[in-house]
Amino acid sequence: MNLIYAALAFLMALIFGFVGVTRVGSWLIERRNPPIGEFADIDGARIHYVHVPAPANAELPPIVFIHGASANLRDQMLPLRPLLEGRAEILFFDRPGHGWSGRGTNNENPSAQANTIAALMDHLGIRNAVIVGHSFGGVVTSAFGREHPDKTLGLVFLAPATHPWPGGATAWYYDLTTMPVLGWLFSETLTYPAGALQMADATTCVFSPNKVPDNYLSSASIPLVLRPTAFRANATDVAGLYRYALATAPRYAEIKAPSVVISGDRDKVVYAHIHSAGLARDIAGAELVWVHNLGHKPDWIATDLTVGAIEKVAGKNIDLQAMARTVEARIAGDAYGAGRCADIKVPQGELAPT
Repeated sequence: MNLIYAALAFLMALIFGFVGVTRVGSWLIERRNPPIGEFADIDGARIHYVHVPAPANAELPPIVFIHGASANLRDQMLPLRPLLEGRAEILFFDRPGHGWSGRGTNNENPSAQANTIAALMDHLGIRNAVIVGHSFGGVVTSAFGREHPDKTLGLVFLAPATHPWPGGATAWYYDLTTMPVLGWLFSETLTYPAGALQMADATTCVFSPNKVPDNYLSSASIPLVLRPTAFRANATDVAGLYRYALATAPRYAEIKAPSVVISGDRDKVVYAHIHSAGLARDIAGAELVWVHNLGHKPDWIATDLTVGAIEKVAGKNIDLQAMARTVEARIAGDAYGAGRCADIKVPQGELAPT
């Protein structure tokens, strides 16, 4: 019995030790990555955003950016704001539960988050906009285009995750985190220390075969996702994506707004040939821009092409295919992460775009 008590005491000490490490680590992350924008209460969720007003001579309509999983508003703001500020009204925000935004009580799926975005636009007086979504932000973008057509001038999807994929599996730690009790304990003890150790390698594979920009993790405040509440919100989003996509993908034909989909053939995060090609198939008139040797981050690696897509859905005459060839020439020799980051294999019977 003494051995059992001793083992239990050791286990409790270990748990409390990891809780302490996580609390201190989260505090340090927040000190190093303070909020940079303003806050608005949107249906009970405290949303953090950066709103760049339109200049008097704006040449483009308002633009709203929706970041992906594990990220926050800085992830798109850093590469794209310098190219668009002074040309349009711009809105960057932390999706509910991410960055410095609260989760609220009704933001558990992409449709609910799209409603929150629409309400934030109303709060800021943005009547309609071009919506730009990356990765998980792509499925929120599709929900916005479907459910708020009056607020949608155009849609730009960057390496989106929108359709059911073979098996529907996600990383084990997302499924574990969403489990009652055990998931809470896991997020409060192990996600910070384990995530901090794995974050650099994981980011290499997100960008691979392209190079991770210098100081990306710190400048884009990516460690914010390692805080327990943010990690649980992120896990809920990702773990629920397959079920949501199963139910909603058949409705993408309802989207009528001009749409562009930008994707890379070396994406190691999502099945680009399923999600991106699926959107181009399902949304009437959507243009698929397929970029060879591009990974999962067109917002950082192909910023010129991303801006070109925004301009095109806004009505400008832009040759996106020619711009894609320029990007390809620039990244043709990229081979970062080779040997460490495996390509996603095309399932048997599926064909990748050419």
